[in-house]
Amino acid sequence: MLSVSVDSRFVHKIWQETELSKMVEGGVPYPMLSDPGGRIGTVYGVYQPEAGVNTRGRFIIDPDGVVQAMEVLTPPVGRNVAELIRQVKAFQHVRETGEATPSGWQPGKPTLKPGADLVGNVWRVWKVENAF
Repeated sequence: MLSVSVDSRFVHKIWQETELSKMVEGGVPYPMLSDPGGRIGTVYGVYQPEAGVNTRGRFIIDPDGVVQAMEVLTPPVGRNVAELIRQVKAFQHVRETGEATPSGWQPGKPTLKPGADLVGNVWRVWKVENAF
């Protein structure tokens, strides 16, 4: 897990000390990287050169370096850490088993086994109430 922004490491340090450490005991437990000039943000399509900032986003990148998921939100709307963790667990499960994880999947819940026999039969395995 990494955090990247155009802010300097000094701004990150102050933010960690004055804000984050008061919200999370010991502060955020992952590195905060500085991206002056938005080179990393540009690669991921979130850098706004006219404002000199990155739009807030999160990217799940697999061990092969492939972006598996992304979410970009404007600053007034917060992100959901529980959903991020659920998605990471789902991607790990898919990678380990080859099974598909339907909407709202949680560890221990039903998965889908891709194949010709699944076509037209998803409703037999997956129920809408499992999405919530």
